[in-house]
Amino acid sequence: MQKLKLNDEVIVIAGKDKGKKGNVLKLNWKKNRAIVSGVNVVKKAMKPTQEDPNGGIKDIESSIHMSNIAVVSPKTGGATRVRIEDNKGEKVRIAVKCGTKLS
Repeated sequence: MQKLKLNDEVIVIAGKDKGKKGNVLKLNWKKNRAIVSGVNVVKKAMKPTQEDPNGGIKDIESSIHMSNIAVVSPKTGGATRVRIEDNKGEKVRIAVKCGTKLS
């Protein structure tokens, strides 16, 4: 079981966007990177396509290393680690800081 999942609310704990919160949009486990909404926004030159005939310079979210993000605790709202426990044959994710079950 993985400690990070899609749509988890995370907080950036290191880097230029330290303190920002967002949801996980995409995970790349081979490179240990994640794309988080509203975090690590970079400008990219886009060619015109049929969907976007204007093209131009767009703001997109770039990936961030997983060591620089932490799951947000549901009760305290701060960064927390994740513990995996066996609950009657079913593995569940538990927030270490407050002890609540993560979805």
